Amino acid sequence: MIAFKKILFPVDLSESSEKIVPYVQVVAKKFESQIYLLFSVRAFEYFATIDVPFLSISKFEKEIFEGAQKRLPEFAKKYFNEFPDIHTAVLTGDAAEQIVRYISEQQIDLVIMGTHGRKGIDRIVFGSVAERVVKNSPVPVMVVNPYKPKI
Repeated sequence: MIAFKKILFPVDLSESSEKIVPYVQVVAKKFESQIYLLFSVRAFEYFATIDVPFLSISKFEKEIFEGAQKRLPEFAKKYFNEFPDIHTAVLTGDAAEQIVRYISEQQIDLVIMGTHGRKGIDRIVFGSVAERVVKNSPVPVMVVNPYKPKI
């Protein structure tokens, strides 16, 4: 039987993440899974070539990292308090690359993540993290559109 003992839930700590929580809870209960919450801070170093002092960029990145380190355990406590085995991590870098690397490092069995459904220029500029994770993940990925009503 297929068992998902380790579930990765990459979050951005937005309202979208909150809407995906019930899916993670249901699967985690069904399989008695450990839940891994991951927040990836975008590395802003490639913006250093723009006329913005590198110190400002690195300070901004550091503040986001520290804020995420504080908020992620709060998110875990609020939504996954009944789950005894919660792991949290905050990483810096390209979100899709960090997620795929984390899957291998932690031997994750299933990823449950949301899609923001970006279109047009936003998709060209930012790409789709979910799409890149689906294409590169060594494990199954369940992608949930948080903006579609439940059937």
